[in-house]
Amino acid sequence: MSKCQCNVMSKINNDIKLDFKDVLIVPQSSTLKSRSEVDLNRTMKFKNSNQEYCGVPIIAANMDTIGTFPMALALNKHNLLTTIHKHYSNDEWKQFADQHPDAIKNVAVSSGIGESDFTNLSTILEEVPSIPFICLDVANGYSDLFVEFVKKTRAAFPDRTIMAGNVVTAEMVKKLILAGADIIKIGIGPGSVCTTRKKTGVGYPQLSTVIECAEVAHELGGHIISDGGCTYPGDVCKAFGAGADFVMLGGMLSGHTECGGETIERNGKKYKKFYGMSSATAMNKHNGGVAEYRASEGKTVEIPYRGDVDQTILDILGGLRSACTYTGSSKLEELPRKTRFIRVTQQTNEIFQQMEVDN
Repeated sequence: MSKCQCNVMSKINNDIKLDFKDVLIVPQSSTLKSRSEVDLNRTMKFKNSNQEYCGVPIIAANMDTIGTFPMALALNKHNLLTTIHKHYSNDEWKQFADQHPDAIKNVAVSSGIGESDFTNLSTILEEVPSIPFICLDVANGYSDLFVEFVKKTRAAFPDRTIMAGNVVTAEMVKKLILAGADIIKIGIGPGSVCTTRKKTGVGYPQLSTVIECAEVAHELGGHIISDGGCTYPGDVCKAFGAGADFVMLGGMLSGHTECGGETIERNGKKYKKFYGMSSATAMNKHNGGVAEYRASEGKTVEIPYRGDVDQTILDILGGLRSACTYTGSSKLEELPRKTRFIRVTQQTNEIFQQMEVDN
């Protein structure tokens, strides 16, 4: 083999990497009599904050159309988490905490990595010290600046549980955990309104990255969030089965009453705007436009209005309980150990897709 050929081959990892659509979960023998027997709550102790969490580890994404205070109240009823978007004012945070102190245990305050972000984060945590989670969120978690910001945040808030991301490789998961993060957000480009893969060519199939990153995180006593790529409750089940400790949802929670974003009425039907936080819509709204040195890496869509989010949450939780019964898992924490995947070329029969009236 020539030197040129060797150089080319070294650029390509020929291992097959898979997405949620590429697999199904194989059923296992079960002693469970009913889905109602399944416990979806998990208890976790976090490595760096030394704090303990108990709840159903599904998280609303910190997008300004999803991670809202109304969403937090709706999800809190089911003991789910919400990462609140970073565009609420300090006064709005204080008002929410004063009026709904029981919901604080299930929210995270979000932050970027600029000096103003750190100042704002510090002010909010001073005003509302009961917030247990911090979500440090950047599109590209591979910068040294981000790692240093994680270290800075850990030093300033030693008893807060820190979520940090996004990354997709085991090496970076290790680096962020050692820098002080407790939970690493996994996913680059799988989101329904994310265009990073189209604009940059960068990404990693979500199922494979969850499997690989979970392994190294758990070896270090850390945890991971599978962030993005879920289109159906079955994908949430696959993410947990692959080893995710938490699953973060954006598009699956869009279009509801509790969502932010503009409501549009057209031909007697209502729609809600949903957009990526790197989209032109978001940057025009929060930054005055798209900077000349960058491209938008998100899109804006209109979602048919779906009413209150409660029924969607029940549908997701019902699917998760059912997956547990199919694998003989009486608790959600047993699902990764009992999940076996099989590769497929087709998951569903779509012959009546255009005629569907009720899902």
